[in-house]
Amino acid sequence: MSAFKDGLLNGKVAFIAGGTSGINLGIAKRMAELGAKVAVAGRDPEKAQRAAAEIGQGAAGYSTDVRDYAATRAVIEQIHTAWGPLDIVVAGAAGNFLAPAAGLSANGFKTVVDIDLLGTFNTFRASYDMLRKPGASLIAITAGQAVNPTMMQIHACAAKAGVNQVIRVLAMEWGPEGVRVNGISPGPIAGTEGMARLAPTEEITKSITGRIALRRFGEINEVAESAVFLSSDSAAYVTGLILDCDGGSQLGDARNPMDRAAG
Repeated sequence: MSAFKDGLLNGKVAFIAGGTSGINLGIAKRMAELGAKVAVAGRDPEKAQRAAAEIGQGAAGYSTDVRDYAATRAVIEQIHTAWGPLDIVVAGAAGNFLAPAAGLSANGFKTVVDIDLLGTFNTFRASYDMLRKPGASLIAITAGQAVNPTMMQIHACAAKAGVNQVIRVLAMEWGPEGVRVNGISPGPIAGTEGMARLAPTEEITKSITGRIALRRFGEINEVAESAVFLSSDSAAYVTGLILDCDGGSQLGDARNPMDRAAG
């Protein structure tokens, strides 16, 4: 059950890059339920329109590639013209796959860095002139790979480490104008494409959850609630934060040491 009251985000304008599926779509839905005008964007125009229809509440869907600054700026300008200054911007577009460094092409590495890191910068920078100042809340979706080196994830580790620093630098530079910049680092979240790939069987799921402090996968709505908190007045003095919404998974292997020794 949510702790947030209906109408919490009434009158707010929210733009969610990558908001056509998964965690970002969950964030968009929750913000719309709480009264925000929500625009989502993704590369596939049909998927963007389907997402907007699924969100309802007058949501709008746009097509853009966050790697293209001019295209992203053009979409944000349309939203600004239609609805006014942006109160909430979520940079959630991401790309990832498993690959050993020795088997990863330079183009594969660049693709993930461009979507995750460059895309985050482009989304925030393109929105800068159209933010509500003071009062805007910017949120980047990062990941545990930003701080925990992970095999077969050199591209994501590099990209998300950069995203974390983008969050912190912009929090410092834009804070004097009353713009807050934070990040959410989700752990294993059920119902996402990523977990469907990483935990395709009950046995693998049990193995992963057995190592998580809270002993379960998270839910999309739990990440959405974190985004609502960071966008609300309850977080008015919170900026530069990377909020781990991960059930303690980034703390390390939470099995009893005796169980680990037994394999």
